[in-house]
Amino acid sequence: QVQLVESGGGLVQAGGSLRLSCAASGPTFSSRGLGWFRQAPGKERELVAAISYSGGRTYYQDSVKGRFTISRDNAKNTVYLQMNSLKPEDTAVYYCAADRIPLRVAVAQRGGDYDYWGQGTQVTVSS
Repeated sequence: QVQLVESGGGLVQAGGSLRLSCAASGPTFSSRGLGWFRQAPGKERELVAAISYSGGRTYYQDSVKGRFTISRDNAKNTVYLQMNSLKPEDTAVYYCAADRIPLRVAVAQRGGDYDYWGQGTQVTVSS
């Protein structure tokens, strides 16, 4: 089992930065890929960024490439999402999630690949 708790959301002006953190508990954190999803009002949940269990592979949605960086610290059981040059369209609830398959080599890119979810943290970018 993996339990996830996000933090770091808030209100920021366009062009600003935020760093989201997701602290995990459970013995299998380091063996699971992790993803950051977001859901804006009236829109479907979408994968923003993901990282393999080893940290060696990452995935970014096209709209955030060059602005967001996902990383993980297995010693701290934490995954991060550094968000720079934020835009109003980045406004959403951000969720972290853990891959349901341990030791998957590839980066999981579908919502159905993830079994464990945090409660979410709100990010609001004002124009």
